[in-house]
Amino acid sequence: MKKVLITGSNGLLGQKLIYQLVGYPNYQLFATSRGENRTLLKKRYEYIPLDITDEQEVKETFEAVQPDIVINAAAMTNVDACEDDREECWKLNVEAVQYLVSACEEYNAHFIHVSTDFIFDGEDGPYDEEAIPNPISYYGESKLAAEKIVQQSSCVWSIARTVLVYGVVDNMSRSNIVLWAKSALESGKELTVVNDQFRTPTLAEDLAHGCILIAQKGAKGIYNISGEELMCVIDLVKKVAQYYELDDSKIKPISSSTLNQRAKRPPKTGFILEKAKKDLGYKPSSFEEGISIMDVQIAAGQIESK
Repeated sequence: MKKVLITGSNGLLGQKLIYQLVGYPNYQLFATSRGENRTLLKKRYEYIPLDITDEQEVKETFEAVQPDIVINAAAMTNVDACEDDREECWKLNVEAVQYLVSACEEYNAHFIHVSTDFIFDGEDGPYDEEAIPNPISYYGESKLAAEKIVQQSSCVWSIARTVLVYGVVDNMSRSNIVLWAKSALESGKELTVVNDQFRTPTLAEDLAHGCILIAQKGAKGIYNISGEELMCVIDLVKKVAQYYELDDSKIKPISSSTLNQRAKRPPKTGFILEKAKKDLGYKPSSFEEGISIMDVQIAAGQIESK
């Protein structure tokens, strides 16, 4: 039985990993995150509070667990917050990754690191795994710096790059674009949505499954793990309105240049998934299937969402 350690287990991806991995009899699961465990499921795994920016805590946790596989689902992902608080961003997205990599090297663990489409400038998307990164935000810079640390390590490593993750989990601390659109449309508010940014939105369950496929197959290197449908962000929001039969006349287009966001966003990213399909057997949900899966979870009251 292999020991799997998850970081950032309170987050969207982290919780999906817990719910999926407890179903695998060949894995002994250890979930770690800051503070108390927010996942409602408490059985069939062990929760350990861990601040990965504290090198000593990382060392002690690894010594106690001695994991075979580590999935790093922890990161500071609010792009504008990363621009504003660069010190905290670097600590969590870069320095902590170095601590985790060093620990994986010591215990000969397979390190699976989650990265982002924001390492690219968005001038030539969608991208395959061989594309040359050129980040245009501090968040993107920090994630690229982390990738370089991982790639230069002596442990077995994998990088799972993803795009615009959405879903619902227990006691959510942050919303995401689908939940935001649904909530705003239901309240009858007028929405201004960018009409010049393109993404391949990713269901959190699919990203979790992609990470598990990497772990199961011992796959090494970089893999694009995202949704497959490239769509403009405004069209994504209109699809949410359409699914819930809400008034899409409230959705108004706006150019990114008029938003005055603190961090730049790449205009067109998205990923080509042929490598993940071929090597891993990865099959993402369609966007409509993803919304439907979320909807069932919300309706069943299994997951508390904001």
